[in-house]
Amino acid sequence: MNILITGGTGFVGSHLTEALTKENHHVYILTRYPDNYENTKQITYIAYDYYVRDLPAIHTVINLAGDTLFGYWTTEKKTNIMKSRTEVTQHVIEMMQQMEKKPEVFISASAIGFYGTSEDLIFTENTTEHGEDFLSSVAVAWETTAMQAADEMHIRTVCTRFGIILGEKGALSYMTVPIKMFAGGKIGKGEQWMSWVHIEDVVNSITFCMQNEHIEGPVNVTAPNPKRNKEFTKILTKVLNRPNWFTTPAPLVRTAMGEMSELMTKGQYVLPGKLNEHKYQFSYPYLQNALQEINLHKKPKKMSQSQ
Repeated sequence: MNILITGGTGFVGSHLTEALTKENHHVYILTRYPDNYENTKQITYIAYDYYVRDLPAIHTVINLAGDTLFGYWTTEKKTNIMKSRTEVTQHVIEMMQQMEKKPEVFISASAIGFYGTSEDLIFTENTTEHGEDFLSSVAVAWETTAMQAADEMHIRTVCTRFGIILGEKGALSYMTVPIKMFAGGKIGKGEQWMSWVHIEDVVNSITFCMQNEHIEGPVNVTAPNPKRNKEFTKILTKVLNRPNWFTTPAPLVRTAMGEMSELMTKGQYVLPGKLNEHKYQFSYPYLQNALQEINLHKKPKKMSQSQ
């Protein structure tokens, strides 16, 4: 089938594209710089102003675009984080409106930041109340924009709320730096929950949602066994064969990283309710196995923008 993806050259998108092409799907990747890539038999790179009517019938649209969260959150950075998600999503909505034959499913990325943070609450898709911080506002705006596909065009729409995605790139490449330098340890008291998920399960969850016509609305894409920061760090240092000696004071992290420090000093316990309900089988339900599969000793390549 024909699948249109935004953010197809980013961390998640590149893994997803590889999986889809192995299943003989044709992937159309919407990118700002199509000339930077070479088309293949199963991958076509197209610009954002591509004439929609020139596309073949698209079965699935997957929206993964968004500016990276990493970096000091200046006012400009926060604006880019928000706009890169809502504006691209709105553009995709308008593309689907122009399609003569509508896609059967629209899968749009979101984040567990929707729920806000807590050390004692358990969040599932049945949790309708969102948080009050910046990341929550981003997730709410992102999902509200995406749900136009369902509300206005009656397209089955899924908002995949990603947890901390573990792979050779992304958050884990930042977490391992102090540990590899023998200076790793928990952050603050280490009580903050880390709802993680292996990149393979991210890809498989997306394709699972794509194929299962009974799944719609928000879907938590997290492993079923979250860990507190102190437990996560203990397992990570064990896998890397490094000591777990140091504690990084939370105020120091906040001073060094500003508002972005919330990604490390706060967290939430999120369970994949819908995936469990629909019998999705996680490849990596347990953290140690997930970390052992990833080549943590490999030097990560420079991360590409996910647009």
